[in-house]
Amino acid sequence: MKFLLVEDNIELANAVSARLQLDGHVIDHADKIEDAMAFMQTGEYDLILLDIMLPDGDGRTFLKHHRSGKNDTPVIVLTARSQVSDRISLLDLGADDYMTKPFDHEELQARCRAVLRRNAGHAQSITELGGVSLDPVAGRLSIGARAVTLRNRELRLLELLINAPGQIFSKAKLADRLFSYDEDVSENAIEVYIGRLRKHLEPSELRITTLRGLGYRLDHE
Repeated sequence: MKFLLVEDNIELANAVSARLQLDGHVIDHADKIEDAMAFMQTGEYDLILLDIMLPDGDGRTFLKHHRSGKNDTPVIVLTARSQVSDRISLLDLGADDYMTKPFDHEELQARCRAVLRRNAGHAQSITELGGVSLDPVAGRLSIGARAVTLRNRELRLLELLINAPGQIFSKAKLADRLFSYDEDVSENAIEVYIGRLRKHLEPSELRITTLRGLGYRLDHE
């Protein structure tokens, strides 16, 4: 999954990013509202972690703008305010959850997983299709009775495809979802990951189809 972290405390931002990257997520970091807006205009995110007190304004301004644009990307607010009225106002503005600072990083990871499951309409994180069972949270892939070990980006690539079978993903879109903004990536890298994933999926009923000039699509035979 790809997250946008909006937090001006660099030490906290680095700590949160490091923990979430352990779960295999890609993190883009903005330290002010202006940069967060720019990220949202150029990329797609599965989850936003939003601080409230930012150098160029109140994070609620970003949240209002985000929801007014009919964007349903879930938002977890990171706030130092503990008053019940503050938390209620954040939820009323469209936040999906909130964490009061200081918070436990393991709890934040768990809340991220819970919000992502709710947003996808699943109570569980496991997806099953065509003889393939994928648990992206635990990092487990099973094909029939066989357990398969995937590298992190192979796992995230399969997660994208298996959650949208039949949908066409361009190389540019896959690169945007698998890599952070400051990472240099070529289209050849996407081809390499697609090739590796195809080999893993050979015993299953799933196939990755190349559509010349368009991209890739996961098909269920």
